[in-house]
Amino acid sequence: MRPQPPHSRAHSPRAAVLAAAVAGAVALGAAGCSGGTTGGESAESTGSHLLPGIGQITAMKDRGAPLDLAGTTLDGKQIDLAGYRGKVVVLNIWGSWCDSCRAEADGLAAAATADASRGVQFVGINTRDLQTAQPKAFVADHHIGYPNFYDPSGSLLLRFPRGALDPQLIPDTLVLDRQGRIAARALKAVSAAQLAQMLAPVLAEKS
Repeated sequence: MRPQPPHSRAHSPRAAVLAAAVAGAVALGAAGCSGGTTGGESAESTGSHLLPGIGQITAMKDRGAPLDLAGTTLDGKQIDLAGYRGKVVVLNIWGSWCDSCRAEADGLAAAATADASRGVQFVGINTRDLQTAQPKAFVADHHIGYPNFYDPSGSLLLRFPRGALDPQLIPDTLVLDRQGRIAARALKAVSAAQLAQMLAPVLAEKS
């Protein structure tokens, strides 16, 4: 029997403007996940700063240890996030069966190309696809050029720090600072313009 995939985030269609370097616009769903939004008091108590309508940024002093994540890509290659130390990493968790993931995919692919010259590395985590054919088609259809972990069982998601994400709700997009620590998290599907708002303060950091 096919295991139940995590829920994709509910959304309503709207136009999302891409960052200046990205041509065109992406149709993107923008409702938050049920039970996944962090309230203002909780965010402040952990040193986080809310990005209205997007997610939150965590203060450098409160980020904890670097994220330790290694595995196999959709193409069968080995990948380790530690190899990207010194770069800002955008980590996107998705499934080929997820409507919200499809809605944001083109914008993320375009942003990955536009931001590469600024030292930003995009990495995906494909989860709960039991065969590689569907996620590989997803990658091809959306012209995704960055590497993607293949995590059919969802076991990689359980290796994230407690509270960093809800493994039952996707898509999830996190920004790791140059030390590999979780610096920002989107609480919903994001456009390239919204992602740029998450990236800006992390890119501005000196270390």
